[in-house]
Amino acid sequence: MTEQLLDTLAVAQRTGRHAGVASICSAHPLVLDETIRHGVDAGRTVLIEATCNQVNQEGGYTGMQPAHFRRQVVGMADKYGLPSDRLVLGGDHLGPNPWKHLPAQTAMAKSEEMVDSYVRAGYTKLHLDTSIRCADDPPGALAPSLVAERAAQLAVVAERVASDVETLRYVIGTEVPVPGGESAGEHGIHVSAAADVAETIEVTQLAFASAGVAAAWHRVRAVVAQPGVEFSDEELYGYHAGQAAHLAPCLSGDVPLVFEAHSTDYQSGEALRDLVADHFAILKVGPGLTFAYREAVFGLSFIEDELFAAGASGIRSVLDKAMMADPGYWQPFYPDDPARASYARRYSRSDRSRYYWPVPAVQQAVLDMHANLGRSGLPDELVSQYLPWLSAHEVPGSATSSARAGGLSCDAVLRAAVRRVLGAYGSAV
Repeated sequence: MTEQLLDTLAVAQRTGRHAGVASICSAHPLVLDETIRHGVDAGRTVLIEATCNQVNQEGGYTGMQPAHFRRQVVGMADKYGLPSDRLVLGGDHLGPNPWKHLPAQTAMAKSEEMVDSYVRAGYTKLHLDTSIRCADDPPGALAPSLVAERAAQLAVVAERVASDVETLRYVIGTEVPVPGGESAGEHGIHVSAAADVAETIEVTQLAFASAGVAAAWHRVRAVVAQPGVEFSDEELYGYHAGQAAHLAPCLSGDVPLVFEAHSTDYQSGEALRDLVADHFAILKVGPGLTFAYREAVFGLSFIEDELFAAGASGIRSVLDKAMMADPGYWQPFYPDDPARASYARRYSRSDRSRYYWPVPAVQQAVLDMHANLGRSGLPDELVSQYLPWLSAHEVPGSATSSARAGGLSCDAVLRAAVRRVLGAYGSAV
């Protein structure tokens, strides 16, 4: 059954064993497809999550409702033979974030509709995140008791509409620590204070009981905390062993819990292993996967430019034009300076370009690039120049076959880029 994954992690961690899972938070079809293939090859359970902004009852930025997204992922699992008991689907940040511009009562009503749609569609890992301020909430961070009350409000919906409540597993909390937390990471990112995490657990348990879903509390399996990891275009805040070890006593209650770490993208393999060792058993990754995809597309496009000149797809330019035509997904997050914004659109770690791959013109340019390079092959020397990260067994002209003879396709390169990231997480958990 689906719940075995989080239960197994929590029990293993409580008994001192090293156990974790990568949570894949992406809607990119190739990323999802390769995630399934990687899980099959590795014999692992695959955890894929849709976020509240990506997928919701109104379509989100992908245009998909939860049932549609689930059908897409299940179809991939069926294609590669991933057993249903080794696929876990989750909803991330389920709460009012997509509607934070609305009054709290309205935003929470929409949040209830979203949770309803996720649960009815068969998602079983539910991150209840009601920490975001709505339009009529007072300034500053919301009181923990109010956050807990709203989370319990959503749990009530999930419990009511689930066909089998015993399959549901909950995650509570948010990665944003209370301002003025007790400790900080090496670069100033605050690590959650143990008192704050303990309070989140305590008030949420009380709120579940007050809302009449005390039984649901026994299916809470993780709490989100900030271990001091984050990334920006300027800095990458890496994890160091023991940095969040002071949080471990928070997991000693009657219900077996682990920590969930968000924004673990771009962490080193050693840092990921250290996070798992310090009880952050669920490692969220998203932009890092599409960043790797974008990086590979750009590498291939430079090869295409060398081979086809004016006949090339121009994918880099087409992507940037799509971003400029609809700046809402990147403009609020990137610098105002035009040169810096142009650089960020192409190379930012936050990878806001991931919102634009579904644009028809961008999709067509990618197809054109595939077609061009499919005809020409990928010359060894250009692969060495523009895709030097490819491992030896993937590089054309090695022990396998030459790229000129069709030994390496664009699709293989893109999948190899994504799999490198997946492999780092696989080695860590």
